[in-house]
Amino acid sequence: MSDHSGPLIDYKQLVEALADAVIVADPSGAIRFWNPAAERLFGFAEAEALGNSLDLVVPERFRERHWAGYKRTMANGQTRYAHDVLRVPAVHKEGRPLSIAFTVGLLYGPRGNVTGILAMIRYETARFAEDRNLRKRLAEFEQRERFNTTETNALERRTAANDRLHSG
Repeated sequence: MSDHSGPLIDYKQLVEALADAVIVADPSGAIRFWNPAAERLFGFAEAEALGNSLDLVVPERFRERHWAGYKRTMANGQTRYAHDVLRVPAVHKEGRPLSIAFTVGLLYGPRGNVTGILAMIRYETARFAEDRNLRKRLAEFEQRERFNTTETNALERRTAANDRLHSG
């Protein structure tokens, strides 16, 4: 028989072992938890990230929209993204753009107040580039097909006109 007197799972170890980045921010947007995968993804060591604003990874051009939604979520204790995967741009420590996909969950205190937000983040830059390339190739194919259809229709009209001309 196993001993169930202690915790079955070391949650800190579990989160640190994940391949996905995990970031927890408090209601003001200060980073309170940063796992090793977040360090690999964004380039900031835990010591550099903890206590800093989420602006660390949010591209400047998206910050206004990010903070408007963040403040609304902290104020009303609800997020419309609780069950959706978000795909957004982010920024690496070196300034290079990243494409990420993430889910969020709100964290609550004993009195039901929001104490923070947790994000599970996955690197999507390569997949995003592949999707963009596929969309580009599809658009090129569709354009070729429209051209070919137009040319075929014109050829059919010329052939029909020729047939009428020579049959009469």
